[in-house]
Formats: sequence, C-alpha cells, structure tokens
Amino acid sequence: MTAAQRMALQYVLLFGATGVSLPFAGLWMRAQGLSGAEIGTLLAAPMLARIVTGPALAVWADGFRYRRTPIALMGLVMAAGYGLAGLSDLYVVRAIGWFIGASAMGVLVPLTDVMTLRLAGRLGFSFSLPRGAGSAAFVVANIGMGALLLRSPADSVIVWLVAASLGLAAVAAFALPPEPVADGAPVAGLERFRGLGRLMADPLFMTAIFAIGAVQAAHAFHYGFSAILWKSQGISEAVTGWLWAFGVTVEIALMWLFEPWRRRVGIGPWSLLIVGCVAAVLRWSLMAFAPPLWLLWPLQAVHALTFAATFLAGVQIVERLSPPAAQTAAQTLSSVLSAGVLIGLATAASGPLYDRFGFGGYWAMAGMALAGLIAAAPLRRRLA
Repeated sequence: MTAAQRMALQYVLLFGATGVSLPFAGLWMRAQGLSGAEIGTLLAAPMLARIVTGPALAVWADGFRYRRTPIALMGLVMAAGYGLAGLSDLYVVRAIGWFIGASAMGVLVPLTDVMTLRLAGRLGFSFSLPRGAGSAAFVVANIGMGALLLRSPADSVIVWLVAASLGLAAVAAFALPPEPVADGAPVAGLERFRGLGRLMADPLFMTAIFAIGAVQAAHAFHYGFSAILWKSQGISEAVTGWLWAFGVTVEIALMWLFEPWRRRVGIGPWSLLIVGCVAAVLRWSLMAFAPPLWLLWPLQAVHALTFAATFLAGVQIVERLSPPAAQTAAQTLSSVLSAGVLIGLATAASGPLYDRFGFGGYWAMAGMALAGLIAAAPLRRRLA
C-alpha cells in the first residue's frame, strides 16, 4: 500500500467511529436510562474541556520520535474509555469513560491531519484524497449503524466504537509510515510549551484560526435544528437523511476532484477560504427565509464550500503559519477553536435563537460567517 492509501485506511477507521458516535451516542445513552440533562452533560463535557485537553495532548504528542506513536496510543485510550463507559452501570464511571474516549477521538483528528499533510507535501499526493475517504466512511457508518440498530440493541454503538478504536490503533502502530515529528531529536517538553505560547501570541496566526473557526462554527444552528425546522415544513425524516447525505456526497466530490485541480493550477488557500466565507454568508442568509424543498438541495450542496473548502483552506493556512516542530499544536489549536470553543458557544446560543426566532436563527449564523470573512480579508498579503 502507498502512504496515501495507508492514511486513507486510518481516516476510514477514525471517521467510521465518529460517524457512529455523533448521530447515535445520545440514542445509546438514552437506552441506558440516562435523562436528557445527563446525556447533555456527557456529550458537552469533552467538547468544552477541549480548550485544555487539546493543546495539552498536542504538546504531549510532539514529544515522540514518530507521529504514528501518539496516534496508536490515543486509539488504545479511546478504546479503553468507550469500553469503560459501556461496561459500567454507574453514571460517574460512565461519564469518566465517555470523557476519556471522546477526548481521545477529538485529538486524533488533528494528529492524523498533521501526519497526512506532512506526507502529502513530501511524497506529492493530495491531502484531500485520504481525507475524502474519511468523509465517505462517515456516511457509510451513518447508514450501516442505522440499519444495524433496527435489529440489534443500542449497545452495538459501543461495540462499534471500541472495535474501530482498536483497529485504528493497530493500523497506526503497524501500517502507518514512520514519519518523524521533527528533524533530529524530539523537542524538549518546556520548549514545546513555549512553542505553543508563541503561536497563541502571534496575532496573524490567531486571526487566521478565528476566521476559519467562525465559518465552521456557523454550522451550529444547522446541525442542531435543521431537522426540526424542516419537519415543521412537512419534510420527512427520510428526506432529511437524504438531504444530509447529498451534502456530504458533494463534499467528497470537492475533496477528490476539485481539490487536486486547485493545487495543480495554484489557487491559494486564502482564495479558497474567502470562497468558503462568502458561501457561508449566502447559505445561512437564504436558510433564514425558510426555503422550499427544491431550494434545499442546492443549499445542501453548498456544504462543500462552507465546510469542506473552509476546512481544506484552514489546514493549509495553519501549516504555512506554523513552524514544523509546532504543527501538531497549531492544528490542534485551530481544531480547539472551531470544534470546541466557538461551536460550543454557537450551539449554546442556538437553542434560545430557535425558541424565539425559528428559521430567523440562521441570521446569527450568517453574521458569524461574516465575522470570519472580515477577519480573513487582511490575510491576503501573507497567504494569497
């Protein structure tokens, strides 16, 4: 297998796990007799804690000789955490186990992204090809677990998560290339923390990851309330599922077809980020008008720009703005801001927005995307 194929296999296992955890975790928790408040606490705790756990684990990961080592170890930690959550009947123990498993899963994404980016730059393959395989696995996992749960108990969710975690740990340990963390010996622990501090003190870097994070976090209202709002329009759950699947399918097409072409013709990450920002402002503004079903299809296709284009631009921008020895920390900081702090705040605000304004809550998301566009505009000189 080529390095790109090995990384694709790693992404398939990783997003095969997240494709089960995101939609079905609450269902499994409810089957264990947990209340809505308890479920909310279990799901929110790892996300909110990512502001601490993300950078700490990134600094820890940069202390190894090879990038595959912390990925393999986090896979084992992820399996242990979810296994503990599944085996215990005590809420406190279950909460600790879920926190450990979800925290490990959260850091595995930037760790894998950094390794893939380094290999892609050195070996000449497109980062989007293995990453797109992960998106495809996410959709397959959604459909596969949904079909499995029609005939099997909700504990299948935990079994799947543990099996996928062990699989990705094995692939990381025995199949991933021995890509070094840095040229020469690993950086000392104190220096790694100083490198993290230098990133956080760099206004250009922080502005860039805010712009990326604001556009990604603007999806929060859609993630939480689109299905409810569409149902109020008479759109069935089945059609909702197809709408989501369509959006991810177009996202995969962008990663596999458009992204390699963009790299070949030399379109820079800043231009791609601006396209994602503008698309997000337009998408959420139109969603605020409660569009009919025929218009929802092209609006879902725009997910390829608001999410995938922004993501691809983001990882390349972060790579450019950070030194090689701090790239794990840099990608993790970006992930913490977009998939932790900003989307956590946006999600918390989405409930009251829905209660008061219904579809009008999308205007707040359009405003958030506009803030990302304003932040991204001055970056052209360094990134175009």
